[in-house]
Amino acid sequence: MIAIVDYGMGNLRSVSKALEKLGAQVAVTSDPDVIRNAEKIVLPGVGAFGDAMCELRKRNLIKPIKEAIEKNKPFLGICLGLQLLFKSSEENPGVPGLGVFPGTVVRFPNAAGLKVPHMGWNNVQLGADRETLMSGVKDGGYFYFVHSYYAKPDDASLIQGSTDYGVRFAAIIGKQNVWATQFHPEKSQSEGLKILENFVKLKP
Repeated sequence: MIAIVDYGMGNLRSVSKALEKLGAQVAVTSDPDVIRNAEKIVLPGVGAFGDAMCELRKRNLIKPIKEAIEKNKPFLGICLGLQLLFKSSEENPGVPGLGVFPGTVVRFPNAAGLKVPHMGWNNVQLGADRETLMSGVKDGGYFYFVHSYYAKPDDASLIQGSTDYGVRFAAIIGKQNVWATQFHPEKSQSEGLKILENFVKLKP
């Protein structure tokens, strides 16, 4: 069973519908025990970094999420769910993230002609690991983004896909059992659904 973490932020229904369409058994939940017992975890999210961490803390969800990752359960972060994996964000200085990966989250620069938030379709160049979540996904394929901030990992080897929007930034991060996309795979048509299909097929 795949647990989709419900902390009051994010388009949970579209993610759950996409996974169910692919044959997955899904539970949208804010129950720490359900998350602990799930085979796989999805952390979606739309909104502010600080608000998200506050809601995760209020619902006692931080510990079970970290425990699941430490136990090598397949984990997928989506949009804000990617950013929360890092230590901090410029969006809310002083608010610690989950700290799964070293690095921070920064705002897009105020460059001429660059609209923030970044909203729309961008092509993504894939990294070296194309055998796990990216198996069968087109290099240079287009995915749907909606965000004002992006992650800057301290460890460049975490970046499994990148794209440009005024700056080059990480569109996909991945290491061992933990993967995350800055774009919304559930809104990215066939290429995005392929990523979700690969996640459904991952062995716990």
